Amino acid sequence: MTPPCTFSSVPATRTAALLLASATMLTLSATAPAFADGKPGDDDQPKPPAAMSTVGGALLGKPGTQAQLKPGAPVLPKDLTARSWIVSDAETGDVLAAHNAHWRLPPASTLKMLFADTVLPKFPKSQQHKVAPSELQGIGAGSSMVGIKENETYSVHDLWLGVFLKSGNDAVHVLSAMNDGVENTVKDMQEHAEELQALDTHVVSPDGYDAKGQVSSAYDLTLIARSGLQKKDFREYCATAVAQFPGETKKIKKGKDKGRTKRGSFEIQNTNKLLTGALGISPYKGIAGVKNGYTSHAGNTFTGVAERDGKVLLVTVMNPSSGEAHAVYKETERLFDWGFKAAGKVDPVGELVAPKGATGAGKGAPGGDGKNGAATSMTHSSDGGSGGMGTALAVTGGVVVVLAAGVFLVRRRMPLPGQAGRRPRQD
Repeated sequence: MTPPCTFSSVPATRTAALLLASATMLTLSATAPAFADGKPGDDDQPKPPAAMSTVGGALLGKPGTQAQLKPGAPVLPKDLTARSWIVSDAETGDVLAAHNAHWRLPPASTLKMLFADTVLPKFPKSQQHKVAPSELQGIGAGSSMVGIKENETYSVHDLWLGVFLKSGNDAVHVLSAMNDGVENTVKDMQEHAEELQALDTHVVSPDGYDAKGQVSSAYDLTLIARSGLQKKDFREYCATAVAQFPGETKKIKKGKDKGRTKRGSFEIQNTNKLLTGALGISPYKGIAGVKNGYTSHAGNTFTGVAERDGKVLLVTVMNPSSGEAHAVYKETERLFDWGFKAAGKVDPVGELVAPKGATGAGKGAPGGDGKNGAATSMTHSSDGGSGGMGTALAVTGGVVVVLAAGVFLVRRRMPLPGQAGRRPRQD
Protein backbone atom coordinates (compact mmCIF):
# COMPACT_ATOMS: atom_id res chain seq x y z
CA MET A 1 0.00 0.00 0.00
CA THR A 2 1.37 3.38 -0.98
CA PRO A 3 2.19 5.38 2.17
CA PRO A 4 0.63 8.82 2.41
CA CYS A 5 2.76 11.77 1.53
CA THR A 6 2.13 15.49 1.50
CA PHE A 7 2.69 17.80 -1.44
CA SER A 8 3.43 21.48 -1.05
CA SER A 9 0.68 24.07 -1.21
CA VAL A 10 -0.29 25.38 -4.63
CA PRO A 11 -0.82 29.16 -4.74
CA ALA A 12 -4.36 30.08 -5.68
CA THR A 13 -3.64 33.31 -7.52
CA ARG A 14 -4.89 33.36 -11.09
CA THR A 15 -6.82 36.10 -12.87
CA ALA A 16 -8.40 36.44 -16.27
CA ALA A 17 -5.85 39.11 -17.17
CA LEU A 18 -3.01 36.64 -16.87
CA LEU A 19 -4.78 34.34 -19.27
CA LEU A 20 -4.81 37.10 -21.88
CA ALA A 21 -1.30 38.40 -21.25
CA SER A 22 0.77 35.93 -23.22
CA ALA A 23 1.65 37.38 -26.61
CA THR A 24 3.21 34.09 -27.63
CA MET A 25 0.01 32.11 -27.33
CA LEU A 26 -0.22 29.43 -29.98
CA THR A 27 -3.78 28.90 -31.16
CA LEU A 28 -4.13 25.75 -33.20
CA SER A 29 -6.87 25.51 -35.81
CA ALA A 30 -8.59 28.49 -34.24
CA THR A 31 -10.99 28.90 -37.14
CA ALA A 32 -11.40 25.28 -38.11
CA PRO A 33 -14.77 23.60 -37.69
CA ALA A 34 -15.34 20.93 -35.09
CA PHE A 35 -16.26 17.89 -37.12
CA ALA A 36 -19.40 16.00 -36.17
CA ASP A 37 -20.92 13.25 -38.27
CA GLY A 38 -19.12 13.40 -41.60
CA LYS A 39 -15.60 13.60 -42.89
CA PRO A 40 -13.22 16.39 -41.88
CA GLY A 41 -13.78 19.33 -44.18
CA ASP A 42 -17.48 18.79 -44.79
CA ASP A 43 -19.05 22.22 -45.07
CA ASP A 44 -22.41 21.06 -43.72
CA GLN A 45 -21.09 19.95 -40.35
CA PRO A 46 -22.17 21.79 -37.20
CA LYS A 47 -19.91 24.66 -36.24
CA PRO A 48 -19.28 25.91 -32.71
CA PRO A 49 -20.62 29.33 -31.80
CA ALA A 50 -18.30 32.20 -32.59
CA ALA A 51 -18.35 33.19 -28.93
CA MET A 52 -18.94 30.93 -25.95
CA SER A 53 -18.77 31.21 -22.18
CA THR A 54 -15.51 32.54 -20.79
CA VAL A 55 -15.80 30.86 -17.39
CA GLY A 56 -12.27 29.73 -16.60
CA GLY A 57 -10.60 32.16 -19.00
CA ALA A 58 -11.15 34.13 -22.19
CA LEU A 59 -9.35 31.64 -24.43
CA LEU A 60 -11.81 28.92 -23.45
CA GLY A 61 -14.61 30.97 -24.99
CA LYS A 62 -13.01 30.94 -28.42
CA PRO A 63 -13.82 28.33 -31.08
CA GLY A 64 -11.17 25.92 -32.24
CA THR A 65 -8.17 24.46 -30.47
CA GLN A 66 -6.46 26.49 -27.78
CA ALA A 67 -2.95 25.55 -26.67
CA GLN A 68 0.15 27.47 -25.55
CA LEU A 69 3.13 25.26 -26.26
CA LYS A 70 6.55 26.03 -24.84
CA PRO A 71 9.75 24.98 -26.64
CA GLY A 72 10.09 21.21 -26.45
CA ALA A 73 6.40 20.60 -25.87
CA PRO A 74 4.85 17.72 -27.81
CA VAL A 75 2.47 18.68 -30.58
CA LEU A 76 -1.19 17.87 -30.07
CA PRO A 77 -2.49 14.67 -31.65
CA LYS A 78 -3.60 15.20 -35.22
CA ASP A 79 -6.23 12.46 -35.30
CA LEU A 80 -8.84 14.18 -33.13
CA THR A 81 -12.35 14.52 -34.53
CA ALA A 82 -14.42 15.27 -31.42
CA ARG A 83 -16.64 18.32 -31.50
CA SER A 84 -15.25 19.33 -28.14
CA TRP A 85 -12.51 18.19 -25.75
CA ILE A 86 -10.46 19.42 -22.82
CA VAL A 87 -7.32 18.28 -20.98
CA SER A 88 -6.76 19.58 -17.46
CA ASP A 89 -4.59 19.02 -14.43
CA ALA A 90 -6.89 17.61 -11.77
CA GLU A 91 -4.72 18.88 -8.93
CA THR A 92 -3.98 22.47 -9.93
CA GLY A 93 -7.04 23.06 -12.12
CA ASP A 94 -4.90 24.24 -15.04
CA VAL A 95 -6.42 23.61 -18.46
CA LEU A 96 -3.52 22.36 -20.58
CA ALA A 97 -5.37 22.48 -23.90
CA ALA A 98 -8.95 22.59 -25.13
CA HIS A 99 -11.08 22.49 -28.24
CA ASN A 100 -14.45 24.26 -28.15
CA ALA A 101 -14.44 23.73 -24.39
CA HIS A 102 -17.69 25.62 -23.76
CA TRP A 103 -19.69 24.33 -26.74
CA ARG A 104 -23.06 23.34 -25.26
CA LEU A 105 -23.75 19.81 -26.49
CA PRO A 106 -25.94 16.86 -25.45
CA PRO A 107 -24.04 15.03 -22.69
CA ALA A 108 -25.68 11.59 -22.76
CA SER A 109 -24.89 9.51 -19.66
CA THR A 110 -21.90 11.59 -18.64
CA LEU A 111 -24.64 13.71 -17.02
CA LYS A 112 -24.98 10.90 -14.49
CA MET A 113 -21.82 12.32 -12.90
CA LEU A 114 -23.86 15.38 -11.92
CA PHE A 115 -26.70 13.14 -10.76
CA ALA A 116 -24.30 11.21 -8.54
CA ASP A 117 -22.48 14.26 -7.22
CA THR A 118 -25.86 15.75 -6.29
CA VAL A 119 -27.75 12.75 -4.89
CA LEU A 120 -25.09 10.31 -3.63
CA PRO A 121 -24.49 12.12 -0.29
CA LYS A 122 -28.20 12.03 0.59
CA PHE A 123 -28.61 8.33 1.40
CA PRO A 124 -26.37 5.93 3.35
CA LYS A 125 -25.16 3.07 1.19
CA SER A 126 -26.63 0.50 3.61
CA GLN A 127 -30.18 1.86 3.31
CA GLN A 128 -32.63 -0.65 1.86
CA HIS A 129 -35.36 0.29 -0.61
CA LYS A 130 -38.23 -1.74 -2.04
CA VAL A 131 -38.92 -0.72 -5.62
CA ALA A 132 -42.49 0.31 -6.41
CA PRO A 133 -43.78 -0.27 -9.97
CA SER A 134 -44.31 3.48 -10.42
CA GLU A 135 -40.59 4.11 -9.91
CA LEU A 136 -39.74 2.27 -13.12
CA GLN A 137 -42.15 4.26 -15.26
CA GLY A 138 -41.14 7.02 -17.62
CA ILE A 139 -37.77 5.50 -18.56
CA GLY A 140 -36.84 6.38 -22.12
CA ALA A 141 -37.10 3.75 -24.86
CA GLY A 142 -33.80 2.01 -25.54
CA SER A 143 -32.31 3.13 -22.23
CA SER A 144 -29.37 1.30 -20.72
CA MET A 145 -30.64 -0.76 -17.78
CA VAL A 146 -29.04 -2.73 -14.96
CA GLY A 147 -32.09 -4.98 -14.52
CA ILE A 148 -33.97 -3.71 -11.48
CA LYS A 149 -37.23 -5.54 -10.76
CA GLU A 150 -40.31 -4.04 -9.19
CA ASN A 151 -41.22 -5.20 -5.68
CA GLU A 152 -37.63 -6.28 -5.06
CA THR A 153 -35.48 -4.70 -2.36
CA TYR A 154 -32.07 -3.20 -3.12
CA SER A 155 -29.49 -1.41 -1.03
CA VAL A 156 -28.45 2.09 -2.00
CA HIS A 157 -25.03 0.56 -2.63
CA ASP A 158 -26.57 -1.80 -5.19
CA LEU A 159 -28.35 1.07 -6.91
CA TRP A 160 -25.19 3.13 -7.26
CA LEU A 161 -23.34 0.16 -8.71
CA GLY A 162 -26.13 0.00 -11.27
CA VAL A 163 -25.70 3.69 -12.08
CA PHE A 164 -21.92 3.69 -12.41
CA LEU A 165 -21.20 0.29 -13.94
CA LYS A 166 -24.17 -0.30 -16.24
CA SER A 167 -25.25 3.32 -16.61
CA GLY A 168 -28.66 2.02 -15.58
CA ASN A 169 -31.45 4.50 -16.15
CA ASP A 170 -33.67 2.23 -14.05
CA ALA A 171 -31.32 2.74 -11.08
CA VAL A 172 -31.33 6.50 -11.69
CA HIS A 173 -35.13 6.58 -11.66
CA VAL A 174 -35.35 4.59 -8.44
CA LEU A 175 -32.84 6.86 -6.68
CA SER A 176 -34.69 9.89 -8.08
CA ALA A 177 -37.93 8.53 -6.61
CA MET A 178 -36.19 8.25 -3.25
CA ASN A 179 -35.14 11.89 -3.70
CA ASP A 180 -38.80 13.05 -3.94
CA GLY A 181 -39.11 12.37 -7.65
CA VAL A 182 -37.56 13.13 -11.01
CA GLU A 183 -38.73 16.74 -11.09
CA ASN A 184 -37.19 17.50 -7.71
CA THR A 185 -33.98 15.68 -8.66
CA VAL A 186 -33.65 17.72 -11.85
CA LYS A 187 -34.10 20.88 -9.77
CA ASP A 188 -31.43 19.73 -7.30
CA MET A 189 -29.03 18.88 -10.12
CA GLN A 190 -29.51 22.25 -11.79
CA GLU A 191 -28.88 24.08 -8.54
CA HIS A 192 -25.75 22.04 -7.91
CA ALA A 193 -24.47 22.70 -11.44
CA GLU A 194 -24.87 26.41 -10.84
CA GLU A 195 -23.04 26.12 -7.51
CA LEU A 196 -20.15 24.42 -9.31
CA GLN A 197 -20.22 27.20 -11.95
CA ALA A 198 -21.05 24.57 -14.57
CA LEU A 199 -23.12 27.23 -16.30
CA ASP A 200 -23.26 25.57 -19.73
CA THR A 201 -25.32 22.77 -18.21
CA HIS A 202 -29.11 22.60 -18.49
CA VAL A 203 -30.71 19.53 -16.92
CA VAL A 204 -33.97 18.07 -18.20
CA SER A 205 -33.60 14.37 -17.39
CA PRO A 206 -31.47 13.06 -14.50
CA ASP A 207 -30.17 10.09 -16.49
CA GLY A 208 -28.81 12.00 -19.49
CA TYR A 209 -31.39 10.53 -21.88
CA ASP A 210 -31.89 12.77 -24.91
CA ALA A 211 -34.29 15.58 -24.04
CA LYS A 212 -34.98 18.89 -25.73
CA GLY A 213 -32.73 21.57 -24.31
CA GLN A 214 -30.55 19.21 -22.27
CA VAL A 215 -26.93 20.25 -22.75
CA SER A 216 -23.57 20.47 -21.03
CA SER A 217 -20.01 21.08 -22.20
CA ALA A 218 -16.61 19.46 -21.98
CA TYR A 219 -15.62 22.17 -19.51
CA ASP A 220 -18.66 21.60 -17.31
CA LEU A 221 -18.37 17.82 -17.33
CA THR A 222 -14.78 18.19 -16.17
CA LEU A 223 -15.84 20.51 -13.34
CA ILE A 224 -18.54 18.04 -12.33
CA ALA A 225 -16.16 15.07 -12.40
CA ARG A 226 -13.61 16.97 -10.33
CA SER A 227 -16.28 17.70 -7.72
CA GLY A 228 -17.62 14.16 -7.66
CA LEU A 229 -14.18 12.62 -7.30
CA GLN A 230 -13.74 14.25 -3.92
CA LYS A 231 -16.22 11.74 -2.52
CA LYS A 232 -14.83 8.36 -1.47
CA ASP A 233 -17.92 6.44 -2.62
CA PHE A 234 -17.96 8.24 -5.98
CA ARG A 235 -14.31 7.32 -6.53
CA GLU A 236 -14.88 3.70 -5.60
CA TYR A 237 -17.98 3.25 -7.75
CA CYS A 238 -16.50 4.84 -10.88
CA ALA A 239 -13.31 2.76 -10.51
CA THR A 240 -15.07 -0.59 -10.03
CA ALA A 241 -14.63 -2.89 -13.01
CA VAL A 242 -17.03 -5.70 -12.07
CA ALA A 243 -19.53 -6.39 -9.31
CA GLN A 244 -22.36 -8.71 -8.35
CA PHE A 245 -25.89 -7.32 -8.63
CA PRO A 246 -28.99 -8.78 -6.93
CA GLY A 247 -31.23 -10.81 -9.17
CA GLU A 248 -34.92 -11.64 -9.00
CA THR A 249 -36.45 -13.61 -6.16
CA LYS A 250 -37.76 -16.94 -7.45
CA LYS A 251 -39.45 -19.98 -6.03
CA ILE A 252 -37.43 -23.17 -5.86
CA LYS A 253 -39.25 -25.81 -7.88
CA LYS A 254 -37.25 -28.93 -7.07
CA GLY A 255 -35.34 -30.59 -4.27
CA LYS A 256 -35.60 -30.38 -0.53
CA ASP A 257 -36.11 -26.60 -0.62
CA LYS A 258 -39.02 -26.81 -3.06
CA GLY A 259 -41.54 -24.06 -2.42
CA ARG A 260 -39.06 -21.75 -0.75
CA THR A 261 -37.71 -18.64 -2.38
CA LYS A 262 -34.17 -17.85 -3.40
CA ARG A 263 -32.57 -14.71 -4.71
CA GLY A 264 -29.42 -15.03 -6.74
CA SER A 265 -27.14 -12.44 -8.29
CA PHE A 266 -25.46 -11.76 -11.59
CA GLU A 267 -22.25 -10.08 -12.67
CA ILE A 268 -22.25 -6.58 -14.07
CA GLN A 269 -19.28 -5.00 -15.82
CA ASN A 270 -18.36 -1.35 -16.11
CA THR A 271 -19.16 0.07 -19.54
CA ASN A 272 -16.07 2.31 -19.36
CA LYS A 273 -13.78 0.50 -21.80
CA LEU A 274 -10.66 2.36 -20.69
CA LEU A 275 -11.22 0.71 -17.32
CA THR A 276 -12.25 -2.80 -18.37
CA GLY A 277 -10.81 -3.16 -21.84
CA ALA A 278 -12.62 -4.51 -24.89
CA LEU A 279 -11.90 -6.07 -28.23
CA GLY A 280 -9.44 -3.69 -29.86
CA ILE A 281 -8.78 -1.58 -26.79
CA SER A 282 -6.72 -2.20 -23.66
CA PRO A 283 -7.32 -0.77 -20.19
CA TYR A 284 -5.51 2.56 -19.95
CA LYS A 285 -2.54 2.67 -17.60
CA GLY A 286 -3.47 4.62 -14.47
CA ILE A 287 -7.17 5.00 -15.30
CA ALA A 288 -9.51 5.44 -12.32
CA GLY A 289 -12.93 6.28 -13.85
CA VAL A 290 -15.02 8.35 -14.57
CA LYS A 291 -18.07 7.98 -16.91
CA ASN A 292 -18.96 7.26 -20.51
CA GLY A 293 -22.18 7.93 -22.39
CA TYR A 294 -23.94 7.43 -25.69
CA THR A 295 -27.20 8.45 -27.32
CA SER A 296 -28.07 8.84 -30.98
CA HIS A 297 -28.31 12.61 -30.52
CA ALA A 298 -25.22 13.10 -28.36
CA GLY A 299 -22.97 10.54 -29.98
CA ASN A 300 -20.27 9.13 -27.70
CA THR A 301 -19.15 11.17 -24.71
CA PHE A 302 -16.55 10.41 -22.04
CA THR A 303 -14.83 11.94 -19.04
CA GLY A 304 -11.85 10.10 -17.57
CA VAL A 305 -9.30 10.60 -14.80
CA ALA A 306 -5.88 8.95 -14.81
CA GLU A 307 -2.61 9.17 -12.88
CA ARG A 308 0.91 8.67 -14.14
CA ASP A 309 4.20 9.48 -12.43
CA GLY A 310 2.41 11.52 -9.79
CA LYS A 311 0.49 13.64 -12.29
CA VAL A 312 -3.31 13.39 -12.35
CA LEU A 313 -5.22 14.49 -15.45
CA LEU A 314 -8.86 14.84 -16.38
CA VAL A 315 -9.89 14.48 -20.04
CA THR A 316 -13.35 14.99 -21.52
CA VAL A 317 -14.20 14.13 -25.13
CA MET A 318 -17.57 14.80 -26.77
CA ASN A 319 -18.86 13.27 -30.00
CA PRO A 320 -15.92 12.16 -32.16
CA SER A 321 -16.81 11.56 -35.80
CA SER A 322 -13.94 9.53 -37.25
CA GLY A 323 -15.85 6.27 -37.48
CA GLU A 324 -12.90 4.58 -35.76
CA ALA A 325 -13.92 1.73 -33.47
CA HIS A 326 -14.07 2.98 -29.87
CA ALA A 327 -13.23 6.46 -31.15
CA VAL A 328 -14.19 8.25 -27.94
CA TYR A 329 -11.76 6.07 -25.98
CA LYS A 330 -9.00 6.22 -28.59
CA GLU A 331 -9.14 10.01 -28.73
CA THR A 332 -9.19 10.16 -24.94
CA GLU A 333 -6.10 7.94 -24.84
CA ARG A 334 -4.29 10.24 -27.24
CA LEU A 335 -5.13 13.28 -25.17
CA PHE A 336 -4.05 11.57 -21.95
CA ASP A 337 -0.77 10.54 -23.56
CA TRP A 338 -0.21 14.07 -24.81
CA GLY A 339 -1.13 15.61 -21.46
CA PHE A 340 1.28 13.46 -19.48
CA LYS A 341 4.10 14.28 -21.91
CA ALA A 342 3.19 17.97 -22.01
CA ALA A 343 3.06 18.48 -18.25
CA GLY A 344 5.32 21.42 -17.40
CA LYS A 345 5.88 22.21 -21.07
CA VAL A 346 2.75 24.28 -21.76
CA ASP A 347 1.24 27.45 -20.40
CA PRO A 348 -2.35 26.89 -19.32
CA VAL A 349 -5.10 28.30 -21.51
CA GLY A 350 -7.55 28.51 -18.64
CA GLU A 351 -8.49 26.97 -15.34
CA LEU A 352 -11.18 24.92 -13.62
CA VAL A 353 -12.99 27.45 -11.45
CA ALA A 354 -13.91 27.02 -7.82
CA PRO A 355 -17.53 26.56 -6.76
CA LYS A 356 -19.48 29.69 -5.92
CA GLY A 357 -19.90 28.66 -2.31
CA ALA A 358 -16.26 27.80 -1.66
CA THR A 359 -15.01 29.34 1.56
CA GLY A 360 -12.46 32.06 0.92
CA ALA A 361 -10.79 32.64 -2.43
CA GLY A 362 -9.04 29.97 -4.36
CA LYS A 363 -7.77 28.96 -7.73
CA GLY A 364 -10.38 30.01 -10.22
CA ALA A 365 -12.35 31.96 -7.62
CA PRO A 366 -12.87 35.64 -8.44
CA GLY A 367 -10.73 37.87 -6.28
CA GLY A 368 -8.36 35.17 -5.08
CA ASP A 369 -5.03 36.69 -4.13
CA GLY A 370 -3.54 33.76 -2.28
CA LYS A 371 -2.44 35.95 0.64
CA ASN A 372 -4.47 34.47 3.46
CA GLY A 373 -2.23 31.46 3.85
CA ALA A 374 -4.58 29.66 6.20
CA ALA A 375 -3.33 26.15 5.60
CA THR A 376 -3.26 25.48 9.32
CA SER A 377 -7.01 25.98 9.61
CA MET A 378 -7.82 24.02 6.49
CA THR A 379 -10.54 21.39 6.69
CA HIS A 380 -10.10 18.15 4.80
CA SER A 381 -12.63 16.92 2.29
CA SER A 382 -15.64 15.12 3.68
CA ASP A 383 -17.46 12.31 1.98
CA GLY A 384 -20.70 13.67 3.31
CA GLY A 385 -22.55 16.89 2.69
CA SER A 386 -23.91 18.37 -0.49
CA GLY A 387 -20.88 18.11 -2.70
CA GLY A 388 -18.54 19.09 0.11
CA MET A 389 -18.75 22.73 -0.97
CA GLY A 390 -16.99 25.14 1.33
CA THR A 391 -14.32 22.71 2.40
CA ALA A 392 -13.06 20.94 -0.69
CA LEU A 393 -12.80 21.63 -4.37
CA ALA A 394 -11.74 18.34 -5.85
CA VAL A 395 -10.39 14.88 -5.36
CA THR A 396 -9.15 12.44 -7.92
CA GLY A 397 -8.85 8.74 -7.25
CA GLY A 398 -5.50 9.31 -5.58
CA VAL A 399 -5.36 12.98 -4.71
CA VAL A 400 -7.41 15.34 -2.59
CA VAL A 401 -7.30 19.05 -3.33
CA VAL A 402 -8.63 21.08 -0.42
CA LEU A 403 -9.75 24.69 -0.74
CA ALA A 404 -9.72 27.23 2.05
CA ALA A 405 -8.71 30.87 2.45
CA GLY A 406 -6.80 31.24 -0.78
CA VAL A 407 -4.69 28.11 -1.11
CA PHE A 408 -5.09 24.53 -2.19
CA LEU A 409 -3.32 21.95 -0.10
CA VAL A 410 -2.58 18.89 -2.20
CA ARG A 411 -2.28 15.63 -0.31
CA ARG A 412 -2.00 12.07 -1.39
CA ARG A 413 -4.77 10.15 0.36
CA MET A 414 -4.59 6.74 -1.28
CA PRO A 415 -3.24 5.14 -4.43
CA LEU A 416 -5.52 5.20 -7.41
CA PRO A 417 -7.71 2.09 -7.42
CA GLY A 418 -5.57 -0.40 -9.28
CA GLN A 419 -7.60 -3.09 -10.97
CA ALA A 420 -5.07 -5.89 -10.65
CA GLY A 421 -6.95 -9.00 -9.72
CA ARG A 422 -10.26 -7.22 -10.21
CA ARG A 423 -10.36 -6.91 -13.95
CA PRO A 424 -12.94 -8.95 -15.79
CA ARG A 425 -12.11 -11.01 -18.82
CA GLN A 426 -11.95 -8.92 -21.95
CA ASP A 427 -14.58 -9.15 -24.68
